[in-house]
Amino acid sequence: MLQAVVDVAGLSSALDERVRVLQRHLPYHESDHILALVYNVLTGGRCLEDLEARRQDEAFLDAVGARRLPDPTTAGDFLRRFDGESVLALMEAINEARASVWRTQPASQRQLAVIDVDGTTVETRGVCKERIDISYDGRWGYGPLVVSLANSQEVLYAVNRPANRPSHDGAVEWIDRGVRWALESGGFRRVRLRGDTDFSLTANFDRWTESGVEFAFGIDAHPSFVQRAQELEEVAWKPLERPSKRAAKNPRRRAARVKQAVTEARGFRDLTLAEEHVAEVEYRPRKARKTYRMIILRKRIHVQEGQLLLDDQIRYFFYVTNLGARRFNPAAVVRENNARCHQENLIEQLKNGLAATRMPVREFDANWAYLVIGALAWNVKAWAALLLPAQLGARTILRMEFRRFLNEIVLLPTQILHTGRRLVFRLLAINRWVPLLMEGTARLKRRCFV
Repeated sequence: MLQAVVDVAGLSSALDERVRVLQRHLPYHESDHILALVYNVLTGGRCLEDLEARRQDEAFLDAVGARRLPDPTTAGDFLRRFDGESVLALMEAINEARASVWRTQPASQRQLAVIDVDGTTVETRGVCKERIDISYDGRWGYGPLVVSLANSQEVLYAVNRPANRPSHDGAVEWIDRGVRWALESGGFRRVRLRGDTDFSLTANFDRWTESGVEFAFGIDAHPSFVQRAQELEEVAWKPLERPSKRAAKNPRRRAARVKQAVTEARGFRDLTLAEEHVAEVEYRPRKARKTYRMIILRKRIHVQEGQLLLDDQIRYFFYVTNLGARRFNPAAVVRENNARCHQENLIEQLKNGLAATRMPVREFDANWAYLVIGALAWNVKAWAALLLPAQLGARTILRMEFRRFLNEIVLLPTQILHTGRRLVFRLLAINRWVPLLMEGTARLKRRCFV
């Protein structure tokens, strides 16, 4: 199924056309090396050495239609051939294939592209890793930047950086690349940017607004902002209503709050959210000509020791946006910005689900290439959800964690046979995803020959 997804997306041809790191193609092309690493990750491989098990597995070779695969040493040498330009070419080749996937989607799903951006820290204990540095919290490693498409949780760009770089460093270039892809290649009509306080890059607000790009960013609680919030009259504050959780059909009895009971019994200090209010003021950044909306979230927090209420704390959070007030009231802006927290789950999957941040070799650009290839494995999973029949529940794959996807859909016990000049997959176990696999794969293969 996943190989059919790759074929429909035209990924192999895009990789061979754009990525040029080999002088001679004997016996492998660039796409062979890259897809070998992708399939290694998609079948549960956690490191380059797991390629050895794949290349010795005749059933795996038959399934992917290969006579041989690169060994781990050859794969490492291939990664070392990458430099910054070739890694960029790799990401653009992936985006070219991504565009072909999104062009198959109905126009209703391409009205708005929501692009999230965030940085993270990848710790490594290697002492010879090129360009490693120490992060703000004392960990040695790298500080990748991740620009993702929230519509499908795909990674648009993954940029390797030393760990001492701030999250927003160099982010504008990659955000702009993501916007261009969405409008020019992806076929989206509008783009919205979301990020935390590090990405309130006020020097770009006017340019983004004039080009029709929407944004909703957090912004640091500067003392002048806090003073302005404290000076607002009480009538300016409105209660923030969070969306209520869906009621279960057969609600179960709630479990006892053991942690709360221990906290009260031992007299530990506990912070409890009491209420939330929002207000709105105008804000004109020093580096901008236009005026924007600043949304202020005020949280009242009870401070308790045991069962004794000590005090109330007031904390302020700030958001800046160019979203229209008619469609987005202050509470809606807060909820929109908070929704970017789904990207934290994506980054967690890249780290611990696929081990894409393993940084397996010494060279900086080689590790960057492996990060992008690991993210490509996650993207192939998302493309499968977009290309397979939605009526059979394919969109559920978008919300799956990688380990569940691996165990329920990829690692099905199967007997692979050569018979009558055909390759026959005989399933030895059945689960609820088998109809999707069988009918979806057949549809994808028919599309390959159209």
